[in-house]
Amino acid sequence: MTGLRSSTLTACGIFLMLSSCKNHPADNTTWRVYGGSKMAQHYSSLTQIDSSNVKQLQVAWEYHTHDADTVGHSQIQCSPIEVDGILYGTTPKLRLFAVDAATGKEKWTFNPAGNTNSSPMSFGMNNNRGVTYWEDGGDKRILYCAGSNIYAINATNGEQVKSFGTDGKVDLHNDLGLDASKMYVTATTPGIIYKDLYIIGSRVNETADAAPGHIRAYDVRTGKLKWIFHTIPHPGEEGYNTWEDTAAYKHIGSANSWSGFSMDEKRGLLFAPTGSAAYDFYGGKRLGQGLFANCVLALDAGTGKLKWHYQVIHHDIWDKDLPTAPVLVTIKKNGKLVDAVAQPTKHGFIFVLDRETGKPLFPVKETAVSTKSDLAGEKPWPTQPIPELPAPFARQTLTEKDINPYLPDSSKAEVLKRLRSYRYGSMFLPPGKQPSVIFPGFDGGAEWGGPAYDPETGIMYINANEMAWIMTIADTKTLAAKNETFTQAGQRLFMSNCMSCHGKDRKGTGNFPSLINVQTKYKDSQIADLLKTGRRMMPSFKQLSPQESQAVISFVTGNSTTGKAAFIAEHKAVDPYLDIPYMMTGYNKFLSKEGLPAISPPWGTLNAVNLNTGKMVWRIPFGDDPQMAAPGRVTGTENYGGPAVTAGGLLFIGATKDGMIRAFDKKNGRLLWQYKLPAAGFATPAVYEADGKEFLVIACGGGKLGTKSGGSYVAFALGK
Repeated sequence: MTGLRSSTLTACGIFLMLSSCKNHPADNTTWRVYGGSKMAQHYSSLTQIDSSNVKQLQVAWEYHTHDADTVGHSQIQCSPIEVDGILYGTTPKLRLFAVDAATGKEKWTFNPAGNTNSSPMSFGMNNNRGVTYWEDGGDKRILYCAGSNIYAINATNGEQVKSFGTDGKVDLHNDLGLDASKMYVTATTPGIIYKDLYIIGSRVNETADAAPGHIRAYDVRTGKLKWIFHTIPHPGEEGYNTWEDTAAYKHIGSANSWSGFSMDEKRGLLFAPTGSAAYDFYGGKRLGQGLFANCVLALDAGTGKLKWHYQVIHHDIWDKDLPTAPVLVTIKKNGKLVDAVAQPTKHGFIFVLDRETGKPLFPVKETAVSTKSDLAGEKPWPTQPIPELPAPFARQTLTEKDINPYLPDSSKAEVLKRLRSYRYGSMFLPPGKQPSVIFPGFDGGAEWGGPAYDPETGIMYINANEMAWIMTIADTKTLAAKNETFTQAGQRLFMSNCMSCHGKDRKGTGNFPSLINVQTKYKDSQIADLLKTGRRMMPSFKQLSPQESQAVISFVTGNSTTGKAAFIAEHKAVDPYLDIPYMMTGYNKFLSKEGLPAISPPWGTLNAVNLNTGKMVWRIPFGDDPQMAAPGRVTGTENYGGPAVTAGGLLFIGATKDGMIRAFDKKNGRLLWQYKLPAAGFATPAVYEADGKEFLVIACGGGKLGTKSGGSYVAFALGK
């Protein structure tokens, strides 16, 4: 258990304690909606597979997409949906498919790139985490985003619905109230349906030139915009005065709802989580509390009008986006059942808020934090909200005692020396020129997979990353040389546009790849296309002129021929909001010289939290890191993709880089079954019934954390 604490509650005691406050769920035997239902609970009421027979699970079918991009490290993050015996999902190249949910036999596919085997770069693919289903009588549609377009597809035959938008699609660059044609705008998480509205958030750039992250609702039949909610308020709107610069709404971007929605259809309420405003790590151009960034929003689903908001980070300068939709729950509080929303965060908290008012149901204290910054113009917010309960589900601080004990002695000494040169000890140390430890890391705590919630017991299950990262801020306020070469100009442009992801040395950071020897994989023309379109986690850089793009290419490829040529900069009007004096140098994990985690395990955990009491029920290491394997040692690993919980007593989850899918006893976290997938399952599984059998399906896309890319969906069912 590696230092983890388990609750002393017995399984029997848990259920006796909760028996008086059961909120019996509706029959939930299908998976028609991303996350299982609009309540985002990841819950199935099926009981055919249970703790007594789960070891009998076998592969029922495997659907091969045949378009994995092993060179480009493609992924499948899609949690498929199942409607009336048909399973819908997406492939690594964002083809939409429909298969028989019981057999995996293909019914149709739709290729957004047309009748070509288009490469990922030429299409500008984004990651896709799911699709949305809508029907009215015989009119049945799948809506999903590929590139910057929302597509409406006939769910019966896979053909575009030409009456939707323009020739069957809506461009997300439109309807933002400004010219966003050169900005990066897409959607990774699917939208949600309310009556005849398709409501969708967006993924935008995280640099200063980001598009605004406004939430939009479209007529599901015509594709016409019906309402828009400004996440960065306009004059006269609530929240406008939380920005010190009254013109901020004209220039500041992001504050986007990229991680999906949940919905209370009876109340007509949409719940939307938002991310930080841009630029992520320097707030000197966006001073103030900054509503509605880093908020849980409750909107009237029919009109987009704000009902309430709750901000979990004020003036975010750490990229603490809300990473997943809030879960709709019903808990027992002071002897009464209360409808609530539970919002997990990257920094390891769960905020439990009254569903109608947004008021916390457990005490939250505005706690003083450091405001000392060595970045000119920065004004960190003096307090941050800290909930007393529920208990944090991830470690939030580290000390010298937390250095990885399994490292060689020489490595431990080197790690300790580096740690002593960093700033650490608080989650809310302002970014600065002296490196600081980010813990929990940039990828959580919680991530986009989201938690599962059992409405029968009031227990939330959530997987967490426990990896420390290092943040360093560099001064970018350097003027371009008067006589620059293409290579020199490329290096300058790389630092301001690419360094935070690929690192100052171009060796890659975090989950972002190295660019060393990129010229052996791609031609200059392909890299130029990639700069225009973006791909998956990489935004597009349409704002770069052709000459500037060529300069970046000359620098990253080391092309001495073009690199020595004189670069004549085009005259551009400088927008002071985009003139950021500081940039983060890269998403760098805190690793030893061998590339191993510098801090002690577990590096990933699986947690069960009782939302009625706020107490931890059980907590276990999650996943095994083969680099640190040893008898009796369970390290946990970084993980992406969420769990699904069932009335059969099981918690199913893939998510780990070891490529396993596992079933745990939901009462105590005991491992009951595991299976090695053809590629890591960085996606949330779906559970449904078809032809009288219960199925478990997960996308096996790999591609993250150095794992091989895959291109299949695997379904499991009980053997005959």
